[in-house]
Amino acid sequence: MSSETRATWSTPMIILSIMAILAVLVAGYFKTRAAMMGEVTLPPDWQYWLPEMQDDYMQAQQATQGPVFMYVIPMVGSLTGLWLGWLVLAGMLHLGSTLFGGRGSMQSALNLAAWGSLPFALRDLLRVIFMLASGHVIASPGLSGFASSAGLAAQLLSRMDIFLLWNFVLFVIGLSILDGLPRSKAFIIVFIVVGIVMSAQAGLGLIGSGTGGSSIQRPFF
Repeated sequence: MSSETRATWSTPMIILSIMAILAVLVAGYFKTRAAMMGEVTLPPDWQYWLPEMQDDYMQAQQATQGPVFMYVIPMVGSLTGLWLGWLVLAGMLHLGSTLFGGRGSMQSALNLAAWGSLPFALRDLLRVIFMLASGHVIASPGLSGFASSAGLAAQLLSRMDIFLLWNFVLFVIGLSILDGLPRSKAFIIVFIVVGIVMSAQAGLGLIGSGTGGSSIQRPFF
């Protein structure tokens, strides 16, 4: 999956970047088309909002319908979150491994963080195919459909799917092999790191949704 002494992270990161850009372009196209047709996706708890909050939301939607908000800002945010998040994730995995007695290097952590996240590229590809086939963006990604509101729980559930589990398993196996750790220690490290990353993602996603921002998901941040 990755090499401990040689940098092999460029290939998976390029693939992840291409898929992130493609997902932004396709989602932006359908959002723009829906806006031109007067279609507005309302939050799940819209009926409980105060009239002033509803007016502010509609004004924010109208102000963010241009190409800059539909394509440029989401694309820059997606790529920035992808690459910076990759560095942070690798650093956290390496730190956790070192604290638990692992013998790996930062280079191996960078490789693992990149290769282990390839399932998210497949997820983006499948989402792009779904959007092209259905003609609209995905309203409730992951398990967010089980959330009763658009709060923190919905943000967390939107990031939980089979691809996250796949990513988790790859991290545990890779950390165990590359750093010479028992599977139990590798599991604990990955569980803590993924939990922190998902909490940060959910918090940023909640802030973004509250300000009318894009809901494009990224592997890291």
